[in-house]
Amino acid sequence: MTDIEIIRHTVATLAYRAAKTIRGAPESFATFRLTPTSQTPVEIVAHMGDLFDWAYTMIAGQTKWNTATPQEWHKECARFFAALEKFDETLASGNPIRYELTRMFQGPIADALTHTGQLAMLRRLHGSPMKGESYNRADIVIGRVGFEQTPADPRNESS
Repeated sequence: MTDIEIIRHTVATLAYRAAKTIRGAPESFATFRLTPTSQTPVEIVAHMGDLFDWAYTMIAGQTKWNTATPQEWHKECARFFAALEKFDETLASGNPIRYELTRMFQGPIADALTHTGQLAMLRRLHGSPMKGESYNRADIVIGRVGFEQTPADPRNESS
């Protein structure tokens, strides 16, 4: 695999895990706040969208951060996956990448993976856990970075 393919596989892995974490969450989950100062799930997903808007600007070599005002849950989730798709399509385009891939990985990509784990933890604390899964066996495909993912094989899931 090339460096670009590894990054694209990582982004597809993120999409798979984030979709699993978001799918089936009850409406009340979006605004669940563990403590008075903790972020809500919708704020976390908004930040994840911001991360990939930022990553997209990195590719062009003109890094620019923007903090978006969180929208309602479904719109924010759609914005995150749209930003992932735009980022992945740009990586796949063959156009020059004007930023270090390692820094792109250690910044926005790793941060988004961490936040996906936070969402999974918050689902459990909210009382609406999703099933665990052997992600090693998941059907993760480079370029499949939208919300629609192959459903988990029940044989690979645990309660």
